[in-house]
Amino acid sequence: MEIYCLYGIGIPTERSYVYKQSPSSRCKSIPFRIDTSVNGDRGFMCAKGWRGRTRFNPSGASTYVREYRHKPPASLLEGRGAESGAHVDIMGNVGLIEDVMRVAAGATGLGIGGDRVHSDIVRMSDRINIRL
Repeated sequence: MEIYCLYGIGIPTERSYVYKQSPSSRCKSIPFRIDTSVNGDRGFMCAKGWRGRTRFNPSGASTYVREYRHKPPASLLEGRGAESGAHVDIMGNVGLIEDVMRVAAGATGLGIGGDRVHSDIVRMSDRINIRL
C-alpha cells in the first residue's frame, strides 16, 4: 500500500473576510472571521506525518506528495483548465488524471516519478514539532 497526496498549489485566494457594516440596526458587529484558505495545509501529513514509520503510519507505507501548479485557463473557451489546481477544477488537470490513471494501472509512486514538490511544504512541515 502507498499513500498519495495530490493537490494544487499557487492559487491566489482570500485569507479572511471582515464585515464592518450591516444593513440591520440590530447587528452592531460580527465577532468572527471566515478563513477560506490556509496555504500549505494540505501537504503536512504526506510531507511529515505519514513519512516513515510513525504513530500515524505504523506500517511505514511509502508516502508521496504530488503538487500541481495552478495555471488558469487562457480563455473562456478552454473551459475549466487542463492545468488548473483550483479546488474542483483540479479534477480536470491533465497531470493529475495521468498520475491517477498510472497508479490505477499498477504503477508505484516511484514509477510515476516519486515526489513532485514545488512549494515550501517540506520546510514548513519540519518546523512543526509534534510527536510522530
